[in-house]
Amino acid sequence: MLILALGLVIFLGLHSTRIVAEGERAKAIARLGEGPWKGIYSLLSVIGFVLIVWGFAEARQDAAILWAPLVWARDVTILLMLFSMILLAAYGFKKSHIAIATHHPMVLSVAIFAAAHLLASGSTADLLLFGAFLVWSLADLVSSYARDRRNAVVYPSPEWGATIGALVLGVVLWGILIGGLHLWLFGVSPLAV
Repeated sequence: MLILALGLVIFLGLHSTRIVAEGERAKAIARLGEGPWKGIYSLLSVIGFVLIVWGFAEARQDAAILWAPLVWARDVTILLMLFSMILLAAYGFKKSHIAIATHHPMVLSVAIFAAAHLLASGSTADLLLFGAFLVWSLADLVSSYARDRRNAVVYPSPEWGATIGALVLGVVLWGILIGGLHLWLFGVSPLAV
């Protein structure tokens, strides 16, 4: 579980710089330059992500079970993941009603993803992985909304074409995920009884 924890610290720590040290982040970007900052940030993010995937695969093999998911948890998780995938798709459609209403659809997508997976999974590895992403995403949402208010961010008018695009892409992503991609990637079918 140490590898998983290390990956989470690296990945979520990097993605928390705007939450806990926005001024220091701005100074580092100014000192290094935007290109080098993005390069270092991306490299460390990939390392953190690889450690998370590797660590979770190892940790879940002998993780203690903390709770057994309720019988309806699988169905609720599948439904929540539909909303999560639509929000994720809305990130690419900035003028969709969804993106404009939520302001930060990708982070909200992560929060729903994490909460949904905590409903359907109950081991110590699951709690560490999904719990960490849930706490981070909620903290990021609070920070992002506060930053938007502080900076008086004005969002564009929504467009129906973008909204339809986000909905269609989200449903397609969800269908691919539950139709076999989740099983192929993680060895677990969301549709398994």
